[in-house]
Amino acid sequence: MADHPYRRAPAEAFWKGAVSGLDVFDVDPVTPPAFTIAPADRVASAGSCFAQHIARYLKTSGFDFLVTETAHPIAAPEDAEAFNYGVYTARYGNIYTPRQLLQLFQRAYGRFAPLDDAWEAGGGRWIDPFRPQIQPGGFASRAEYDADRAQHFTAVRRAFETLDVFVFTLGLTEAWRSREDGAVYPLCPGVAGGHFDPARHAFHNFTAGEIVADMVAFLDLLRSVNPRSRVILTVSPVPLVATASGRHVLTATTYSKAVLRVACEQLVGEQPDVAYFPSYELVTGPQTRGRFLAEDLRSVTEEGVANVMRLFLKHHCGIDVPRFGIEHAVPAGDAHLTAMAELVRLNCDEEALARD
Repeated sequence: MADHPYRRAPAEAFWKGAVSGLDVFDVDPVTPPAFTIAPADRVASAGSCFAQHIARYLKTSGFDFLVTETAHPIAAPEDAEAFNYGVYTARYGNIYTPRQLLQLFQRAYGRFAPLDDAWEAGGGRWIDPFRPQIQPGGFASRAEYDADRAQHFTAVRRAFETLDVFVFTLGLTEAWRSREDGAVYPLCPGVAGGHFDPARHAFHNFTAGEIVADMVAFLDLLRSVNPRSRVILTVSPVPLVATASGRHVLTATTYSKAVLRVACEQLVGEQPDVAYFPSYELVTGPQTRGRFLAEDLRSVTEEGVANVMRLFLKHHCGIDVPRFGIEHAVPAGDAHLTAMAELVRLNCDEEALARD
């Protein structure tokens, strides 16, 4: 019989045996990572709402999750959480696109100053266009807003300069940006502050090439202040809440996730010390049979998150979490599941687009 490359391929290269016929918890698509995370490594995170789970699990697994922007010591934990402290490494809220991430770095280091830098909300209150829901009710005055933003940028710089590993979860390709200077917002102006003006604001759907270019530009800047930094990319498995593309939201979601996944693959192949972790595949792949999605077919169940993080901890951190512990950790109706669903909703800017 003639020889060919598939005869020497490993078992995981074949759908039969690697996917079909296996229990959902036995499917492990994670390839050996380019690097691992040691307990002493300072791990920072940013990205879409799903990225919050990585921070939560690392904190409870004995790893050094880096937080550079903290609430006042007298603030109660629930108050600090309500004001978005500790959700990510710094208080930057959701960063859905690499362009947002790149511009955050540029703004924090004084390399970019958007013309549209503050929104007046009435009653003397102010909203940050690039963190529109970070401060419930807005900042009490422009002076308070300016002081908080300066403190925030200091925390961002400290994060980029001191992290060892940066985990970034790419969430969307769709964005709204300023026609004046290209500043990208996490939400369309008018949704959670500001006023939408078609003469000043434009919709943009990023291509794979643009995503790669923005990430390369960010990586170059990050390495300029922190040469030892390593990066793990993931793609959020959470579908779009809404689309402005003119497509059905289902096909718009498929496009968005496909573009992000392609961009990640290219970046991993071309950039040193950049790895990809398949959060998206672990939640949305056919092997799950929809098990890890809630009734809305959008929210990821705690069981799904736990399985993703089980494999993340196994491959990147060298921690074995028993499958049994995850499979039975969250019974139906569990109060913790309800609380986590609320936590993600409160800290997900995109949810403001949803219609009741």
